[in-house]
Amino acid sequence: MARTGARVQDGAGASGGPTPAQSEERTVSTSAASAPPARLNGRIIGISIGAALGGFLFGFDTAVINGAVESIGSQFSLSAGLQGFAVSSALLGCAAGAWFAGPVANKYGRIPVMLVAALLFLASSIGSGLAFGVWDLILWRVVGGLGVGAASVIAPAYIAEVSPAHVRGRLGSLQQLAIVLGIFTSLLSNAILAGAAGGAANELWLGQEAWRWMFMAEAVPAIVYGLFALKLPESPRFLVARGQYDKASAVLHDFTGIVEVNLKIEEIKKTINAEKKESLSDLRGPRLGLKPIVWIGILLSVFQQFVGINVIFYYSTTLWQSVGFDESDALRISVITSVTNIVVTIVAILLVDRVGRRLMLLVGSVGMFLSLGIMAIAFSFATLVEAADGTTSAQLEAPWSTIALVAANVFVVAFGATWGPLVWVLLGEIFPNSIRAGALAVAAAAQWIANFAISTSFPAMSSISLSLAYGFYAAMALLSFFFVLRKVPETKGRELEDMTEDLVVERRRARTT
Repeated sequence: MARTGARVQDGAGASGGPTPAQSEERTVSTSAASAPPARLNGRIIGISIGAALGGFLFGFDTAVINGAVESIGSQFSLSAGLQGFAVSSALLGCAAGAWFAGPVANKYGRIPVMLVAALLFLASSIGSGLAFGVWDLILWRVVGGLGVGAASVIAPAYIAEVSPAHVRGRLGSLQQLAIVLGIFTSLLSNAILAGAAGGAANELWLGQEAWRWMFMAEAVPAIVYGLFALKLPESPRFLVARGQYDKASAVLHDFTGIVEVNLKIEEIKKTINAEKKESLSDLRGPRLGLKPIVWIGILLSVFQQFVGINVIFYYSTTLWQSVGFDESDALRISVITSVTNIVVTIVAILLVDRVGRRLMLLVGSVGMFLSLGIMAIAFSFATLVEAADGTTSAQLEAPWSTIALVAANVFVVAFGATWGPLVWVLLGEIFPNSIRAGALAVAAAAQWIANFAISTSFPAMSSISLSLAYGFYAAMALLSFFFVLRKVPETKGRELEDMTEDLVVERRRARTT
């Protein structure tokens, strides 16, 4: 099948013809455009939601520590450093899970990885809830992290590979919506369980403290995720790579809604080297050992974490207690913040395929920079108060406590409407078919390592100065703006088969002209 091409122009000269700058415009495949558009049916939405349940567990598992961290510290008599490591230890498992999920998915398929992730979530929830000591707890948190890492790779890759191009952004954003719903459910269940027991450290049922039940509550969505994964069809791109064309045709027609199935399979075959097994060595390139497009994915992941979003979700209860709220009020504020995140993620889903990825990221960077800068200023007015046990904490008085609370929620809005969902959308779609799973695995692993660095360093940074911590996050938000402006290509409306390593070159040419 021959592929036709069309010139893609950013504008025209006064006479209606191309400007000189457009002489180097890129040529993209329009074979998909010439075919009838894919039908959008309920099946594709259903399987995307099923895959995104991994994101729900991702959010639940990473945020459940929020309501338990103070009780864990007291029960196991932890130092600030060890308490920070207990919180962030799961992220080491996340990095490992993300790193290995790509090669495993390439060899065995996307669905088996989802099933393994569900089992890891289940084991972690029970083990963490019944932990005998802090190192036992850390071990089970790392096991859960393996599941989170795997889910963070496989869900965006799977959703991108089964979605029609014209709604891929919206369906890909379901991953982030599921994450924030998982965070909300985790924080809400934490608040309910702590309220029922009269405190997270108090006994609730069967002689077990409430904080233990916070972990064990994760067993329910873990089982549901596993059952849903059993019903999902395999990715058509994986099936084509394995020569299973009949199965791929069925998925493309029945779920993705492709009308010209044979045409689409031919396009997929041209972007996949079926004679060569995919491996991480395929990512090697001239820029510090990696292909430029892989570096784009890695830096998107790192900036998403370096703005400090997970500090809000991991430590928000402790943070709001430090500015004068009691435990129940702090938990309630954390839940409200999570609801805000859900609402703005829905807004992002509605806009992403209309506005595009780059513009939304740029606006988000500006919003995060301003809100984080205000938080840094607000906490410069905090006073240190020494507790009876000899520890010190920052106390913030009005009106700065209110300003900090509003700025934190503005930050959540800016992040949740842009960088939260759109990074996952881009990671799922920006890489060529031939390296998608492996490149996404590396980018996701980098994300979890960055998350670990930020989460582990926050207690130490905040003990020096909360202004230092939030000032650093504000600086990262500012850098993220220039990174997107100069390096990140627009992918709105492109077929996955049009995603090539030349996207970086195209972005550079567009910036020059």
